Amino acid sequence: MKTFKLNAEPRIDLGKKASKAIRKEAKIPAVLNGGEVVNLPYEGKLEPGQKIVEIANNRGIITTDLIVTEEDVRKLIYTPDIYAIELTFNGKTINAVLKDLQTHPVTDKVIHIDFLEVNDKKPVVMNVPVKLEGHAEGVKAGGKLTLSMKKLKVKAIFTSIPERVVVNVDNIKLGQSLKVGELHYPDFEIVNAKQAVVCAVQLTRAARGAQANANN
Repeated sequence: MKTFKLNAEPRIDLGKKASKAIRKEAKIPAVLNGGEVVNLPYEGKLEPGQKIVEIANNRGIITTDLIVTEEDVRKLIYTPDIYAIELTFNGKTINAVLKDLQTHPVTDKVIHIDFLEVNDKKPVVMNVPVKLEGHAEGVKAGGKLTLSMKKLKVKAIFTSIPERVVVNVDNIKLGQSLKVGELHYPDFEIVNAKQAVVCAVQLTRAARGAQANANN
């Protein structure tokens, strides 16, 4: 996975009014999730932008409200590629991935970003683009190869998340499909529904005609 370096500043003022002011400056409110889980009441010192979100059993998780600039995240957002992000704020750098984007319903402009802190111990799930590889038998016989799932949900340690899920189609015959449950990789797991169709070779009109002639 490629690396993307991003600087952020802690966000102190929260609320709709503050968010609106941030966006007027060509900046985007963001939050970093996946931080340390702590016991409540918390007796430690929080850094600027940090807060504790209570989860259960007198425990909470530290999240950090941040601000990033539209210019800095442009190449991170408007690309089919996925990145491991080196996110720098409060004088430190942590590893993160882009978890979610919120866009304006009319303009499609990004109005909020969710980052997820990652490490080399806890797996994460990310949507990864699919790349078809090979020459399907069914295509050679006149069929048409179709891709039903452009992205797959990959679960792995973030350093093992691939840039593309490469799917070999050599053995797909006319009228056959390849399902998620048939895909296996040594370094990561596909967590979509096992029966979901990833790609298929559809019978074209010409292929149906050829089959009919062969059977006569």
